[in-house]
Amino acid sequence: MEQKWLNSIFKYIGLIILFMLIKPGAIYSQCYEHIVNYQVHFTALSYKGQQYIGIRSFRNDGQDYVLSVNPNTLDTYVMKSTDCKIVAVSNIQKIGYFSPSVYSKSFKRVRNNEGVLQDAGIDFAFPKEMGINLTIDLCPSHKPLDKVVFESLFSAFKGVESSLPVAISLSGKWILNHEADLHWLLDQKNKGLLTITWINHTYNHKVNKDPLNHNFLLAEGTDVTNEILANEMLMLKKGIVPSVFFRFPGLVSSKKIIEEVLGFGLIPVGSDAWLAKGQHVKDGSIVLIHANGNEEVGIQDFIQLLKSEQKNIKSKHWILHDLHEGFEY
Repeated sequence: MEQKWLNSIFKYIGLIILFMLIKPGAIYSQCYEHIVNYQVHFTALSYKGQQYIGIRSFRNDGQDYVLSVNPNTLDTYVMKSTDCKIVAVSNIQKIGYFSPSVYSKSFKRVRNNEGVLQDAGIDFAFPKEMGINLTIDLCPSHKPLDKVVFESLFSAFKGVESSLPVAISLSGKWILNHEADLHWLLDQKNKGLLTITWINHTYNHKVNKDPLNHNFLLAEGTDVTNEILANEMLMLKKGIVPSVFFRFPGLVSSKKIIEEVLGFGLIPVGSDAWLAKGQHVKDGSIVLIHANGNEEVGIQDFIQLLKSEQKNIKSKHWILHDLHEGFEY
């Protein structure tokens, strides 16, 4: 009897150790670690009576999948192809229910602001309440994640909101060099503390000393297809479902490259309030800060913003908006 009891204790301890060794996030999200044939593939998609738009297809461990978008909420999902009714189309515009959707209207908004060199795309969301859309960029950096941003959010909204919506722009080179920090973010999401919209911020995020019109994605020899698709694959391998949003490195683009990004079915998101540049915040602003250790001024300005709005936060008159919800007309 005593031996049986001891065996139970050892088994229990072993399970605890095993649980501790599992990477945070991996136990909650499916990681597609053996992706092949990843490609842009537009489809009209039906799943459990709901209509979606497929934008990517890929194969993993012998199973076919599709990355899909709800055209009215802009939420993205990975679905097994065998679970869906799929009709391939040559162009996203050929999907009947695309035209009247929020997804289509977002394309039109991007095209209204595609001619500027910096901060093209959607740079402002329509607010239903006072507050902001917080976007946090993680460009390549050797410095650790600025966790103070998130800790300040948790403190400011303690007892007010249980899960805080934030949009995080991930670059591939940041992911590869910050595995522990990424697991920490996934853990905050899995605990229900954060509701994260993961934005594609390119794989390499190259930057040079040339003028803006020859820098970032506009630099000579840049492979835009690889920058976008390689980053999406890396995100999926880490158990992250990419959103339908895209952020240009340095917020630098051209009309030609905007159209190229739209051709991937992605919605470029800019910012009207890059705090480190001294831009002022208003209700509905898409606020931009960097939490990669390289923007101390922007971080301090954001913390000060939270302090200045503390009274409104506690009375629920100033909130963090979900980026998905600010695109309806």
